[in-house]
Amino acid sequence: MEESQHKWARERFATVLRQYRHQAGLSQEELGFRAGLAMRYISMLETNKRQPTISTLAALCNGLGVSMAVFVTEMENLD
Repeated sequence: MEESQHKWARERFATVLRQYRHQAGLSQEELGFRAGLAMRYISMLETNKRQPTISTLAALCNGLGVSMAVFVTEMENLD
């Protein structure tokens, strides 16, 4: 994957994560608790400073109450 594709994916991931967290009315701390992740890590994901693993995506989606398929589809559909 080219660097531009990596950047695209990271930026989209960060945006969709923030959107779903806000829609759920959760703070970063609350989402971290639900997903079993540190609040600082959530912050770093939302500011595009860390790249998530597939396990992290699964944990976040579980904490947000959305499927991984829906999350990734939302990433693809952002304008």
